[in-house]
Amino acid sequence: MLITKAARRYATMFLELGKDRDEVEALLEDMDFINNTMDDSHELELFLKSPIVNHDDKQAVLKELFGDKIHEPTRLFLTLLVRKDRINLLHQITRSYIEKYRSYAGIIDLKAYVAYDLTSSQKEKLHRKLEEITSKQVHLTVEKDPALKGGMAVRINDTVIDGTVKHKLQALEDEFLSSTAV
Repeated sequence: MLITKAARRYATMFLELGKDRDEVEALLEDMDFINNTMDDSHELELFLKSPIVNHDDKQAVLKELFGDKIHEPTRLFLTLLVRKDRINLLHQITRSYIEKYRSYAGIIDLKAYVAYDLTSSQKEKLHRKLEEITSKQVHLTVEKDPALKGGMAVRINDTVIDGTVKHKLQALEDEFLSSTAV
C-alpha cells in the first residue's frame, strides 16, 4: 500500500503525542487494532473514503466500531481526522504509525521466503538467529513460495540474502553459459 506524505505526517504527529503522554505502546495497540479491522473490512475503507457520506455518519460508525475499545487520545484523533476530512487516510496512517513505532523502538522488519511451510519451532529458531545476527529486535514475516524449490531467502531492508535452490540453480546456469561463450 502506498502511504502518502500527509498520512506519514499524521502518523508522526500521533507518535509524538504518544511520546509526550508516555502512551506510545497503548496508541500502538489502538493503531494495530484499527489497522487489522480495516484489513478485514474493505467496505469500511470504502465507506470512510466516500465523499458522499457526511462527517457525522462517519463519526458515528467509528464510535460504534471502536468506542471504548480504544484509548481517549485515539478517539480524539479519529474525530480530528473526520473534521479535517482526512479520515480517508486512516488505513495509511495506521500502517505508517506502526512503521514509525518499530523504528522508534529499534525493531526491524525482516521477511523470509521459504519453499515449504516452517514449523513453529523452526520459525522461533530463525527468529532468534536473526535477532542474534542483527543485534536488534526483529519483526519477522515468513512467506511461502514453492518456486524457490528449497532453502530460504531473507530480506533485510534493501538487502537480500538468497540461499534458495532456485538462486543456486540460476547461478550454475549463468556460470555454464558464460564458460561456453568463451
